[in-house]
Amino acid sequence: MAEQSKHREISNALLSEIAAGKYAASGRLPSEVQLVKRFGVSRPTVARALRDLQAEGLVVRRAGSGTYVKEQAPPGPPARQLALMIPGFRSTEIFELICGELASLARAQDYTLVWGGAAGRSDDTDETEQHALELCEQLIERRVAGVLFAPFELRHQGDATNHAIAQRFQEAGVPVVLLDRDLGPFPTRCHLDLVGIDNFTAGYLIAEHLLKLGCRTIAFLRRPLAAATVDARITGVREALARHDLTLATDWLNVDEPEDAKVVGELLQRGKPDAIVCANDLTAAQLLRSLDRNGVRVPQDVRVVGFDDAKYATLVGVPLTTIHQPCRDIAVTAFRALLERIADPTLPARSLLLTPRLVVRESCGALQN
Repeated sequence: MAEQSKHREISNALLSEIAAGKYAASGRLPSEVQLVKRFGVSRPTVARALRDLQAEGLVVRRAGSGTYVKEQAPPGPPARQLALMIPGFRSTEIFELICGELASLARAQDYTLVWGGAAGRSDDTDETEQHALELCEQLIERRVAGVLFAPFELRHQGDATNHAIAQRFQEAGVPVVLLDRDLGPFPTRCHLDLVGIDNFTAGYLIAEHLLKLGCRTIAFLRRPLAAATVDARITGVREALARHDLTLATDWLNVDEPEDAKVVGELLQRGKPDAIVCANDLTAAQLLRSLDRNGVRVPQDVRVVGFDDAKYATLVGVPLTTIHQPCRDIAVTAFRALLERIADPTLPARSLLLTPRLVVRESCGALQN
């Protein structure tokens, strides 16, 4: 296994042992030399694993003495600590922006923000389901006052893990506000507050714009196991087409890997779409590359639209038309919602959906009037 992922294996193993109480007697973890021998890795790899645990607030390192499990707060009123659980932190650019804004808001309100899991790491490795469950227990032990949670997507066991995490926090009496996506499929809603944008309206806006440009055969492209937010966008596109009395082709919805040029070529031959709406900007950027490999020009041969307005949306070969995610507004709304939920746990579950904005660029072939 590569060194870059090996250090995560070590920190996850130590995290499991900490959660199980293995080091409760003295609090002292094995020395770096012992860990090098145990895992068969270099000393810098062990040091990096310990730094990860330190960054997550789980251990303290004492010069000349060793590494110790950090003492938990004694029983009493919940500390002024809020936590972030963002398993897909590295996979979607908007979460980096949202988390940065949340950190500023927490400081301004005299809260400590615990960056759990991937959101608190400096490497590019993503969260595992098991580590997320272990982290959930750690946050409960730390007596955090509330949690902002963006559920897993693109994982086979993601739904089960999401529900297990939500249930565990509920049992422990820890308020949770969901960021961006719900636990279950659209349009169902769970018992937790949700903050994001109105994805249904966003899909509708995209389709309406393409229809005004003369498109009549619109395809939608998503990756397998995408979040419920994508289903909402699909429903919005479908509604716009229905209102224009356009019949949907049976194969208009495509669940494929956009970086596979052969698959994309088959999609074009099968459906011959005027435009392709993508679940997000990353999917759209990968699609642009695959279209280019097939000799398909954008927007002359087919129009392409993304979602998120990531920074690279303007840097790809053909700048992307997309839906802008108002990251600061999402952060402010989510932060306030969590404080309100902490102050009054009896509030009914709320869906706080911000109004989307279409950003028109060259990939759709025309600027907005």
